[in-house]
Amino acid sequence: MIICRTPLRISLFGGGTDYPVWYREHGGKVLSTSINKYSFITLRYLPPFFDYKYRIRYYNREEVNCLDDIKHPSIRECLRHMGVERGIDIVHHGDLPAMSGLGTSSSFTVGMLHALYALTHRMPTKRELAINAIRIEQDILKEQVGSQDQTAAAFGGLNLIHFGGMQEFSVEPVILSASRLEELQQNLLLFFTGLQRQASEIAVEQIRATPKKAHELSRMGELVDAAVNILINPQTPVSEIGRLLDEQWKLKKSMSSLISTQTIDQIYETGMRAGAHGGKLLGAGGGGFMLFIAPQETHAAIREALSHLLVVPFRFDTQGSQIVYYAPFDDEHA
Repeated sequence: MIICRTPLRISLFGGGTDYPVWYREHGGKVLSTSINKYSFITLRYLPPFFDYKYRIRYYNREEVNCLDDIKHPSIRECLRHMGVERGIDIVHHGDLPAMSGLGTSSSFTVGMLHALYALTHRMPTKRELAINAIRIEQDILKEQVGSQDQTAAAFGGLNLIHFGGMQEFSVEPVILSASRLEELQQNLLLFFTGLQRQASEIAVEQIRATPKKAHELSRMGELVDAAVNILINPQTPVSEIGRLLDEQWKLKKSMSSLISTQTIDQIYETGMRAGAHGGKLLGAGGGGFMLFIAPQETHAAIREALSHLLVVPFRFDTQGSQIVYYAPFDDEHA
C-alpha cells in the first residue's frame, strides 16, 4: 500500500504569466508557497477477488474493468502514462474543497503520479513529477491550466519559479530566516468565500485575451521581483507586500470580466476597510479563497468584519509531494 501526501499552494504574485501561450514567447515568473493543506492519495494493487479491475473512490465511486471507462480524467491518464496493467484500488481525500483556487486539481495529478511511481518501485525527481503532471494536464487532457500549480505541488516551499526556455521552468527557493518567514506567516489571513467555480472557463477567456494584455502581464512579472526584494530585506515590514498585492489584484481583474463578482469585490473592500494592506482572490477567479496581508494588530477587526466567512488557519509547507507510507507489494505472492 502507498499513501502520498501532496500540498496545495498559495500563489502570491505572477499568476497568469505561467500559461504557455505567454511564457513560451515572453517568459514568466511566479512567487508561490505550498501550505499544510493536502491532497492524499492511497493506492494498492487490487486483490483478485472482484469482478472489476479498477476501484476508485473520490467524490464519486467507480468500479470498471477497462481503463478507457474510467471517468476521472487525471486518474485514467496517469494510469495510462505509467503503464500500470494490474488492477488498482485508489482512494482520494482532500483537506480543502476542489475548485477553490489552491491548485487542488494539479496537486491531485502530482500525487497520483507520485503514488504510482512508488507502487511500481520507482523514485521520481521533483522535476519529473512536475513535468509529467504538466504534460498530462496540458498536452493529453487539453486542460486550460498554467504550469505553476504542478511545480509548486511537486517541489514545495516558498519559491520564485521562472517559466520558459529549454528547461520549461526553473525553481529558485526564496531563502528567508526563520523569523522573517514567521513574520510573513503571521501577516497572512485566508478566508473561504464559499463560492466554487470552474477555473477552465475563466482561463479560456484569459488565454484568449493574452495577446491584448501584454502590459498587464509584464507588470505582473515586475511585481514578482518587487515582492521578493521586500521579503529578502529584513528592514522592510512584510506588510509592505500588501500594496503590491493590491496592484496585482487590480491587474488580475482587468484580465477578464469573469475573475471577480460583486460579492467578491465586497469581500475585498470590507477586508481593506478593516485594516488589510492588500489581498487577492486565489486561483483563476470567480470564487474560492481570498487572501489578505495585514499587520497582526488588525486581524481581529478583519475577522469581525468578515465574520460570515470561514477563516482557514494554515502554515507553510516545505516538503512538496511526499510518500508518507510505503509498504511494497510482494510480487512473488501476487
